[in-house]
Amino acid sequence: MSKDEKDTAAAEAPKKSNKMLIMIVAIALVVLGGGGAGAFFMLRGDSAEAVEEKPVKGIVTALDNTITVNLADGHYLKMGFALQQTEAGGEEAVDINEALNIAIETYTGLEVAELSTEKGRDAVKAEFLEKLKEAYTEDDVEMVMDVYYTSFVTQ
Repeated sequence: MSKDEKDTAAAEAPKKSNKMLIMIVAIALVVLGGGGAGAFFMLRGDSAEAVEEKPVKGIVTALDNTITVNLADGHYLKMGFALQQTEAGGEEAVDINEALNIAIETYTGLEVAELSTEKGRDAVKAEFLEKLKEAYTEDDVEMVMDVYYTSFVTQ
């Protein structure tokens, strides 16, 4: 190989690597840009789904008296509660009798130890609330949004 051929070959080699580098960078930008845009749209979700409408508070319907529920091992729970209704449920108080039945079914037979801790009470209250929401939903209108203890005594 002559000296001119070596110079020409050496001069062509960097040009190829520069072209290759530019192509790699361009492909990387396209892939990263497309992946970033895809992730943005996938994680963003639908704006209607992202902003779930929170019910507006309506009237509160309270029990007139407390109820007594049998717990496990001869213990009992004396409790009173009130239902926080939604504005969409109307201005008329819901029939509290179904809520009384659900309370008795939910709390009967529980251990006193389960109800003596905040974590235990919160877990049972969440279960009670879910049952209430299911029972007091008509035509996809949730009429009850929360339950408040007005009295809660175990013995």
